[in-house]
Amino acid sequence: MSEAATTREPLQAWHADEANPLGLDGIEFIEYATAKPQALGHVLEMMGFRPVARHRSREVLLYRQGGLNVVVNAHPPDGEGEVGLPDEPELAAIALRVRDARAAYRHVIARGAWEVQTHPEVMELNIPAVHGVGRSRIYFVDRWRDFSIYDVDFVTIPSVDRNPPAVAGIHFFGIVQYIGLGRSADWIEFYSELFGAQAIPDEQRFGIMPAGHLMQFPGVDAHNAFMLQLVEPPSDFVDAREYFQRIGLGVDDVMAAAQQLRAKGIEFVESGAAHTGQRGALTKTYLGSVVFELVHSKR
Repeated sequence: MSEAATTREPLQAWHADEANPLGLDGIEFIEYATAKPQALGHVLEMMGFRPVARHRSREVLLYRQGGLNVVVNAHPPDGEGEVGLPDEPELAAIALRVRDARAAYRHVIARGAWEVQTHPEVMELNIPAVHGVGRSRIYFVDRWRDFSIYDVDFVTIPSVDRNPPAVAGIHFFGIVQYIGLGRSADWIEFYSELFGAQAIPDEQRFGIMPAGHLMQFPGVDAHNAFMLQLVEPPSDFVDAREYFQRIGLGVDDVMAAAQQLRAKGIEFVESGAAHTGQRGALTKTYLGSVVFELVHSKR
């Protein structure tokens, strides 16, 4: 970030809260990477998101509804040795809101996180990041109150509502991560040591998909705490990939939210294993990889 170190709060004061060592306060944005941005944009619009801004120098589009920001990145990778854009959209990054991005970045690097070399263009913000699961990145953003990262890097699309309302009060609830067999303990340690996340007892469940281990990330504002679900494959499953699989969206009334989304064209899974109910609902898979889960969550 461009501010001089002398204008920052002292690191020792920033580390005072042991329950929330990074000063986490929710999710700033979720990023998809795809070679087919128009197709993904169509799915996002059916989910209630609206395109509100374009990146100044890259093929990147910002979608929004309520307090949710989704970035669709179709810009060819510019890092040496990086692979090309996937045809099936990938959940490529999560940006965490933190009190001080520089301090948060140093905190996790000191505890073993792997840094990501970023390549900002002239006049672009340099947002610090570390490697997440698979090929994903975890960014740290400290500019969301009085000043937004989008004010620098994005140009608003003319004649659009920059803050479209959320369908049925949709808000960010969490994310589901698929992991390798027997890898739960490794990932629980990763998220607890680096981010201060806490494992949730197995008997405490949300939504309609009971598998895996739940972890809760802290938030300065309790409303901005969020969940991570770690799901191991069956013992006979041959796919050993690890990746962010889907986004969980909280709603006060799952049935009402599902009805509104169906009216926009979204289809939900209705089977013996998963069906729409007041606890939650699961959309069908779009474009081979894009899935959303609705979870009953009072805001």
